[in-house]
Amino acid sequence: MATSRFSGYIPRPASRSSFTSFRKLHKTSFFPSLPKQTIRIQNIPPLKTTAPKKYKWVVRLSSTVEEQSPPKPSTVDVQKLVDFLYEDLPHLFDDQGIDRTAYDERVKFRDPITKHDTISGYLFNISMLRKLFNPDFQLHWAKQTGPYEITTRWTMVMKFILLPWKPELVFTGTSVMGINPETKKFCSHVDYWDSIENNEYFSMEGLRDVVKQLRIYKTPDLETPKYQILKRTANYEVRKYDPFIVVETDGDKLSGSRGFNSVAGYIFGKNSAEEKIPMTTPVFTQAFDPEISEVSVQIILPSEKDLNSLPAPNQAEISLRKVEGGIAAVSKFSGKPTEDITREKEKELRYILIKDGFTPKVGCLLARYNDPGRTKSFIMRNEVLIWLEEFSLD
Repeated sequence: MATSRFSGYIPRPASRSSFTSFRKLHKTSFFPSLPKQTIRIQNIPPLKTTAPKKYKWVVRLSSTVEEQSPPKPSTVDVQKLVDFLYEDLPHLFDDQGIDRTAYDERVKFRDPITKHDTISGYLFNISMLRKLFNPDFQLHWAKQTGPYEITTRWTMVMKFILLPWKPELVFTGTSVMGINPETKKFCSHVDYWDSIENNEYFSMEGLRDVVKQLRIYKTPDLETPKYQILKRTANYEVRKYDPFIVVETDGDKLSGSRGFNSVAGYIFGKNSAEEKIPMTTPVFTQAFDPEISEVSVQIILPSEKDLNSLPAPNQAEISLRKVEGGIAAVSKFSGKPTEDITREKEKELRYILIKDGFTPKVGCLLARYNDPGRTKSFIMRNEVLIWLEEFSLD
């Protein structure tokens, strides 16, 4: 991980002239005079007798310099800068923008596919992203991680508006921000993405991650359950879902359609008030046990609806239920979600989650966003969702 650290004191080495003068001054101490008649070549002291004295002198000199010039204590209020980031970074992509006076003019910005070495270049990059992607930036936390270093965790969701299908690109990760102790400003900003291993510039893995997210997924322009993306890896997203209400009935299998007409009839007016309720997406089928033998077919109701004010179902096998939300891991895939494919996706996701140290709950959900009779299979958006016992962004 790239960090920016600055030493408070760097000692200067002794000059050549001062070292030569020292040798002249101490010549007699190394080679004491002897009577002429006793001088013999074999009696010249070996080189090893002088080395310890030179070594001891270097140690003593270094110690003396350090004692005379101790490092100056830091006067940077890092916590004040942490508080500043909580206020400033949420404006990264809005009209207000970030405060450029908090950065050195020669600030180093790096992410896996972009680099700039001036604050002007950094701000140009932000402006370009605003025009091309309409990004939504969410700061999760900021904290001091070194004497002159602050780390932030964030999520950025971007829609590429130049492409007709407006693909959604998601990046999550951390930024390590170095502080210049002289100016008390940020002198570096280095991003690390959760979705790749090689975060050094220029990362081909990072470029492939961007291109992969440009693929076509057809998502209907309908309301979906509200969630916040906390983390995106190469294989799944971790989302925090708000509570939502479903109308549900029994199904037969994850990829099955039995029961859908009954719950769809409820929102089309077959209820005690004959009220027509707007359609939402996705349609969930949920398995409640490991064998996927107990399955429920669910349609999400609009967020403005309240469980107590909804009309009662006309059929006894249909019920209304509030889902409390929570943390879920989600794997997205296209194509027709057959039973075999769905179960394989669920097994793969569960295996990766356990490998990554999570505790997945029993059961899973299949989310289907498209009408299979009107959508080509290669652009279908399907998701397997598994609720997690707990999750921390620390």
